[in-house]
Amino acid sequence: MKTFLFAMFTVLVGALMLPATASARAGYFDHSTNTWVVPKYHPGGKSPIKRRKVNYDGPYAVGTIVVDTSERRLYHVLPGGKAMRYGVGVGKEGFQWAGTHRISRKAEWPGWTPPAQMRARERAKGRILPAHMPGGPNNPLGARALYIGSTLYRIHGTTEPWTIGSEVSSGCIRLANEDIIHLYNSVAVGSKVVVKR
Repeated sequence: MKTFLFAMFTVLVGALMLPATASARAGYFDHSTNTWVVPKYHPGGKSPIKRRKVNYDGPYAVGTIVVDTSERRLYHVLPGGKAMRYGVGVGKEGFQWAGTHRISRKAEWPGWTPPAQMRARERAKGRILPAHMPGGPNNPLGARALYIGSTLYRIHGTTEPWTIGSEVSSGCIRLANEDIIHLYNSVAVGSKVVVKR
């Protein structure tokens, strides 16, 4: 019993000695309790489309993120004629787009500020969206976000992994949380993003 209590005390002291910045980087800020929270898991569940390293002979350079919206797949081009392939959710009919940009920002547990047009569109359907929603496990942007140039679009996580592989968004590219974390850790600000239709 003494050994157990000593072990618990050691774990507690170690946790209390972590710097606030370490907690902040690993988790999200819970505004209801004004504390940093480090989730034990990444909410949302697994993607129904497993990520895989595949052969790739496309025209894009190593490091490029290629989103094929018709295929509903995202390819992160790797050295040696390979790419990491992820299943994604893409824009609904009328919200699809194509273009070439760069990753302009990266965020862990991003906050969500729905654009005014989206809020008006959803209000007309009887659904009231918040003006802003802080980051956290219930946030629709999920665990990570990659901001695409100066557009309103993101490559981000989701709380609805069952939507991966479908036309579901207002133009953003969504991945299951574990997949966006995997991609997020592999790319840098400035990485090229090509969205194809």
